[in-house]
Amino acid sequence: MADRQIRFEDGAAYERMMGVWTRIAGHVFLDWLAPRSGLRWLDVGCGNGAFTALLIERAEPVEIHGIDPSEAQLAFARGRPATRLAQFHRGDAMALPFADGRFDAAVMALVIFFVPDPAHGVAEMARVVRPGGTVSAYAWDVIGGGLPVEPIHAEMRAMGVTPLRPPSAEASQTKILRALWTSSGLQDVETMEFAVNRTFTNFEDFWETSLLSASLDSLIGAMAPADAEWLKNRVRQRQPVDAEGRILCLARANAIKGRMPG
Repeated sequence: MADRQIRFEDGAAYERMMGVWTRIAGHVFLDWLAPRSGLRWLDVGCGNGAFTALLIERAEPVEIHGIDPSEAQLAFARGRPATRLAQFHRGDAMALPFADGRFDAAVMALVIFFVPDPAHGVAEMARVVRPGGTVSAYAWDVIGGGLPVEPIHAEMRAMGVTPLRPPSAEASQTKILRALWTSSGLQDVETMEFAVNRTFTNFEDFWETSLLSASLDSLIGAMAPADAEWLKNRVRQRQPVDAEGRILCLARANAIKGRMPG
C-alpha cells in the first residue's frame, strides 16, 4: 500500500469510533490531573473537540483554544454546543501559533504518538505555557497492546498482516513520555498508567465501529473477501460476550503531567 499514513477527516465517524473512548479515558485522566477552574487552556490535536468539550465541562476554563491540522475535524468541533466557549484553529503541534507563556495549561489527548517529532511538540507546549503552568498528556499504550482495536490487530498479525501504527508509537511508553517531559525542562513530572473499558451492544456494533478507523478499513478492505471474513470470525471468537450478547472492550493508556519552572 503506497499511502500508509493514518488520517482523520470525518468528525462524525471519529466521534463514534474514538470520541466515546476519548471521554471515557479523559474522565480518568482529569480525575488524576485535578485541574482548578478559571485557567486558560490549549488543547493540542483537539480533533473533533471531544476532549475540548470534556475540559470545558470538568475544568471550567476561563478561555480555551484547540488546534488541529484537519479542517473537517475542526468543523465538527465548532458545531458542538458544548464547545461554544472554545476557539479552534487549524495548525501544527510542532509550530503552535501562540506567544510564549500564553496559557496556564496545555494538553494532548491521544495525540502525542501522531506528532512526527514528539520532542518538538512537547517543547512547543512548554513554550506557550506560563511559568508555574502545567503540560500534560495521555496516550494509548500502543507498544504494550493498549489500543481499543488491539483484538483486531492481534488477529491481523496472526494472519501475517501488519497493522498500521501511529508514526511515533514509541512516545506512548511511560519511560519515553517521562524523558520527553524532563528534556523540555518540565518539573515535578508524574506519570500514571490506567485501564478503561467500553461496552458495545453486540459484536457487529464493535466491528462496525472499529472499521470507522481509516487505517483498519483500508487494510481490511484490501483483503480478499474470504480473508476478511476469516479475520472477522477470528475476532468474533476472541471477544467474550455477556448473557445479552454485549461485548466489553478494554484499552490501556499512559498519562503524564509536569510543571513549568517558576
